[in-house]
Amino acid sequence: MAANTAPIFSIAGDIEWGATAITTANTAKDGTGTVLNVFTANVDGAFVQRIRFRSAGTNIATVARVFINNGSTNATAANNILYDEITLAATTLSEVAALPVYELPLNFALPAGYVLNVTLGTTVAAGYFVSVIGGKY
Repeated sequence: MAANTAPIFSIAGDIEWGATAITTANTAKDGTGTVLNVFTANVDGAFVQRIRFRSAGTNIATVARVFINNGSTNATAANNILYDEITLAATTLSEVAALPVYELPLNFALPAGYVLNVTLGTTVAAGYFVSVIGGKY
């Protein structure tokens, strides 16, 4: 098989996010259980640049875990891999100060049909909005 020697660029920018703010804990470290789907690569694949976590209000500290799923059911542990995790500090809603945004750099190509899923380590009150910045091939 010949190697691809030409660079590949995204045909269009793509910003995806979870349908709702994630609030409920999922302590499974294998990507099973309840997850928030935040990005799905199309039939040609996608490039994911970064994932952002923004507090929706007052929350206790937790950890966010990012899983790569092969496009099949996440109920089967073999379909998921824990890619990375990030500590999300406790937040207090304020009308005079910004809440912190947490970002994880991703910078990899996601194969066709693959999915990024997110979980939290502890249940939080207000939740976190999760968005992914990338591009579709």
